Amino acid sequence: MKAWVVSLSCGILAGVIYAAIDVHSPAPPVVALLGLFGMLVGEQLIPIGRRLFSRQLTMSWFRHECVPKISGTPPPPRPGDGSEG
Repeated sequence: MKAWVVSLSCGILAGVIYAAIDVHSPAPPVVALLGLFGMLVGEQLIPIGRRLFSRQLTMSWFRHECVPKISGTPPPPRPGDGSEG
C-alpha cells in the first residue's frame, strides 16, 4: 500500500508541475498506461527466454514468478508449502 501512495503522490506532483509550467502530459493516459504495462511485460521476457532456452519453463513457474511482478499481486501458494489452510 505504501508503494501505491508514493507512486500516486509522485504522479500528482508531476501533474502539478506540468500545470504550473503550462504543458500537457506527453502521452494520453491510455497510451501511457499501455506503455507502463509493456515495460512490466518486457522485464519478464529475458527470464522467460532463459527458462525456455534451458527447457525449464513451466506454467507453475510463470504463475509464481512472472504474474505477480506484472500484476502486483502476491504469488499464489505453491501446493504442499503449508500455506493452503
